[in-house]
Amino acid sequence: MLTPRKHPRQQRSRETVEAILQAAAQLFQRYGYADTTTNKIAERAGVSIGSLYQYFPNKDALLVALAEHHLSQAAEQVALVFTRAADDHPTLHQLLTDLVRCVAALHTDRPGLHRLLFDLAPRTPDLVARFRHAEQQIAHALARELHRLDAGAPDPETTALLAVQGIEAHIHGALLDPPAESGATDRIQAVIHLWHRALARR
Repeated sequence: MLTPRKHPRQQRSRETVEAILQAAAQLFQRYGYADTTTNKIAERAGVSIGSLYQYFPNKDALLVALAEHHLSQAAEQVALVFTRAADDHPTLHQLLTDLVRCVAALHTDRPGLHRLLFDLAPRTPDLVARFRHAEQQIAHALARELHRLDAGAPDPETTALLAVQGIEAHIHGALLDPPAESGATDRIQAVIHLWHRALARR
C-alpha cells in the first residue's frame, strides 16, 4: 500500500499528519531510509504508532507523501520565477539565472532527503502524473518567455520542454553527484551558461 489509508478532514487530524510528515522528513534526512522506523517517526512526531498507521501503512507511503509535498513546493517556487518574469521582462540570461538558481535551491534544501526521494520514493501513477503535469506547466511558462525574447528557435514549445527537463537533470548531477574539482557556484554558473548558449537567438 503506497497511498494514505485515509485523508485528514479536521484541523487536529491535519496537524497530526503534518507532524508525522515533518518527523519522517527529519529522520530520513538524518538517518536514511533503512535506519528509520515507523516507531521512531511516531515517537519524533509525538503521536502513537496507531495514529501513524491510521494514515500511513508503511514507510513507502510516507515517502510518496513526502515526494508529493516536495513536488508541490517545487512547482510553487518555480511558478514565482515566471510571475516575476511577467512583471519584470528580464533578459534571457537574467531569466535563466533566476530559474536555475531556483531549481538549485530546491536541490540543496535538505539534500539527503532530496536524494532519498529521488532514489527510493515509489513512482506511483498519481505521483508520475503530478510530476508530468508540473513539468508541462513550467515548460508552457518558459515557452511564453522564449516567444517574448525571440529565443528557443525553431520550436520554442519543444525547446522549452527540453530545457525544463534538462535543467532539472543538470542541476541534479551538478549538485548531488558533482565532480570534485569544482565548487557549487561554478557548477551552477556552468548550467546557466550552457542553457543560455542553447536558447539564445542565432
